[in-house]
Amino acid sequence: MALNRLFAGLSLTISPHVVGRRAIQVAAVNYASKPNIVKPKPGFGKSYRRIVHFPEEYTVKPLEVTNLAGRDPVSGRVVAKGIGGGIKHKYHWINWVRDGPTEGPPQEEKVIEIIECGCRTSHVALVAVGDKLKYILATENMKAGDIIKSSRYLPRIPVRANEGDAYVLGALPTGTIVHCIEKEPGQGGLYIHAAGTFGTILRRQDDRIIVQMPSKRLFSFNEHCMAVVGRLSNVDHGNTPIGSPQRNRWLGNRPRSGLWKRKDGRHGRKIRPPKPVKEIFHPSNFPLPTVNMTMHH
Repeated sequence: MALNRLFAGLSLTISPHVVGRRAIQVAAVNYASKPNIVKPKPGFGKSYRRIVHFPEEYTVKPLEVTNLAGRDPVSGRVVAKGIGGGIKHKYHWINWVRDGPTEGPPQEEKVIEIIECGCRTSHVALVAVGDKLKYILATENMKAGDIIKSSRYLPRIPVRANEGDAYVLGALPTGTIVHCIEKEPGQGGLYIHAAGTFGTILRRQDDRIIVQMPSKRLFSFNEHCMAVVGRLSNVDHGNTPIGSPQRNRWLGNRPRSGLWKRKDGRHGRKIRPPKPVKEIFHPSNFPLPTVNMTMHH
């Protein structure tokens, strides 16, 4: 009974008649080698593809990353089975806050170069703002040498913005296509980051701006939220075929080999005996019972 109480945490029941030193040793080794670790589940905004090592201050130097290959960084267990391999890319740190003056003329910024980033689908633009450099998401027709503008001023008459300019939503006319929209003023662009996507400003409701997202849902934003004008770059990203299994490995996608079989897999062609003959009978015509009518109740 004392041994049963001792091994209660191991979920074991040991009879006092069959207890040996070997049994106790095996139980202890199994318990020590299989700790009670809760395996995390994918999702919830956590990436199991890579860890980016961010420094204390913002920099345009490409950052080092640690590739996780679908494993949890704490326990080392596989969480996302579809991740593995891939070309090792460095991370370009995007400055999501497109800030500008609240009064007067807008701030001008110059595009230095357009870069393809392996850690995201759209291209990245290196921009000079005064004596500083930063990365932003490039628009569809953006090229080196372009001058783009940023302003938080909310005018009485809508501005005529060019592609790549950043203004508050209340300053842009109806029908403007935008991306990198802020959730709250000053928080930085949070919505619409994927290659080739854009939102459309539909209408104004008091001090709110209604924007149609790429999913066709309608979102209502504060008129002081910043947004970047234009469609994001790398438009053909979703239409480009992968082409080969090896290129799929370069992209970091682990194959699902062996799960599908032509003849006995879940969705494959099954070789089964034919079903038995189904006999179709014509329904019999049952005669209706005779109804005798009388003059009496």
